[in-house]
Amino acid sequence: MALETIAENRCFDGLQGVYRHESEACNGPMRFALYRPPQALAGEACPVVTFLSGLTCTEENFTVKAGAQRMAAELGLILVAPDTSPRNQGIAGEDDSYDFGSGAGFYLDATQAPWSKAYRMESYLTRELPAVLEEYFQADWSRQGIMGHSMGGHGALTLHFKNRERWQSVSAFAPIVAPMQVPWGQKAFTGYLGDDRSTWEAYDACALVREKPSRAEILIDQGTADNFLNEQLRPELFEQACRDTGQPLKLRMQEGYDHSYFFIASFIEDHLRHHATALRG
Repeated sequence: MALETIAENRCFDGLQGVYRHESEACNGPMRFALYRPPQALAGEACPVVTFLSGLTCTEENFTVKAGAQRMAAELGLILVAPDTSPRNQGIAGEDDSYDFGSGAGFYLDATQAPWSKAYRMESYLTRELPAVLEEYFQADWSRQGIMGHSMGGHGALTLHFKNRERWQSVSAFAPIVAPMQVPWGQKAFTGYLGDDRSTWEAYDACALVREKPSRAEILIDQGTADNFLNEQLRPELFEQACRDTGQPLKLRMQEGYDHSYFFIASFIEDHLRHHATALRG
């Protein structure tokens, strides 16, 4: 599978790249960003942490705004930031709203036409993108973590629960933890998965943790001044589910912080250290 280099820039003695390849799962070209710390450039097989972004984002948001490269260079972590959805599929309504269609793939495999022809982000992230990464980049693929923000926090949690052997560590910023119970998730799941709510449970962190908790401690940071806290995010629902099942969880309510990348940049060091500790060989 051919890989095209869009850009590569020196950063904290490592290399920040952006790449593109053809995706069968997403029916067209997909981009991802990848940061290789100086240890990786020197030939060391470093652990890998994937960051999943939120609604409206691309691979660029985390790469440019989070300020993660300095700490990744210090800790010897490779960072992967994929796009959030397929693009330019020509589907009616694809670009009509910010919370469905382009930029809003919700990290699931759509089963409803016409979305099912391309909106297969779960397959992309669990099968296709890993194959590309392992072909072109050296890393310790046996040590991987996953984290994300908002919709991406939802993706990080659900993908960890369903693929805990691949992603052994997990964290999230302001995740959508109960999509079956909030408007963002209900809109997306109805459109991508249909009206049968039993099929939605495979993409709901609260349902998945009740089915089978993970041994990994989950780190979640949530701002108290987040405009979406009470209607869309509902961290107390996941906290209760974790308490009921014995799932290790560290939920930190951060006073005065909102939903922006200023919030992420403020605590990204803690999250990368969380992953580095969990993935230490």
